Amino acid sequence: MTSEVKEIFSGDSPPAPPPLAATIRTPAPSMTRSMQLVAEAVAGDPAGCAALTVTGLAERTGTSEATVVRTARLLGYPGYRDLRLALAGLAAHQESGRAPAVTADIAVDDPIADVVAKLAYDEQQTLADTAAGLDTVQLGAAVAAASTARRIDVYGVGASSLVGQDLAQKLLRIGLIAHAHTDPHLAVTNAVQLRSGDVAIAITHSGSTGDVIEPLRVAFDHGATTIAITGRPDGPVTQYADHVLTTSTARESELRPAAMSSRTSQLLVVDCLFIGVAQRTYETAAPALAASYEALAHRHNPRTR
Repeated sequence: MTSEVKEIFSGDSPPAPPPLAATIRTPAPSMTRSMQLVAEAVAGDPAGCAALTVTGLAERTGTSEATVVRTARLLGYPGYRDLRLALAGLAAHQESGRAPAVTADIAVDDPIADVVAKLAYDEQQTLADTAAGLDTVQLGAAVAAASTARRIDVYGVGASSLVGQDLAQKLLRIGLIAHAHTDPHLAVTNAVQLRSGDVAIAITHSGSTGDVIEPLRVAFDHGATTIAITGRPDGPVTQYADHVLTTSTARESELRPAAMSSRTSQLLVVDCLFIGVAQRTYETAAPALAASYEALAHRHNPRTR
């Protein structure tokens, strides 16, 4: 095994992206059919593909070099060279009958120290991917709309509802009128009251959550400015969104459900949105935030009351 391959599996390097076979079982929503062909090829024959140049793999799969590179990046590797090294290492371990020493999947018998390291690395990658893919023009437009909104409604269910509540409470702390709706019926009945000058924000990683899409559609039909925070920029929710803020595609495993990675990505996006709004409304936001701190100070130190 070369020194480069050994480095991938050493304890001093960060965990590798998830096993290719596991990734193929849940292909990324943004993966085209051509990219799936590349991914399936490397998962099915890591040793054979590791011996191929980017041109060779493109010819083998009937795709293009650009498709091969994009697939490598979507699988979590900086480039095709990194994917080839990982494939060579994987092939070597398969031949020896030993499981890889480092993997982003969390096994049932992983020591807790490994769990911490793997989760920390994956969170970092999720944040980096989200930041790289976030459209700052769309973000700026969303910030502008929220900064002057008469009222802001946020819709989300499940893990996304927690992110929505986080955003709403932050906006409230700087003096804006914001409400997070987790009950789908209340979300729709509140959306009916929105109009031009209001903002509605839908948070759904899949982009197809009906309980989130419905209130956003109602808000859209009533003239509110609508924003979708989603991992699927081509999902159904975006047809009712004036502005789309894209989160990264989750890297998942059996013990790491989609809600974990999507939540990390969504939290970064809503924090960016909040900070942007706070910047634009600083003259009113700063005093409001100070007042909220003062109002809660006695709860942190009862003796000062």
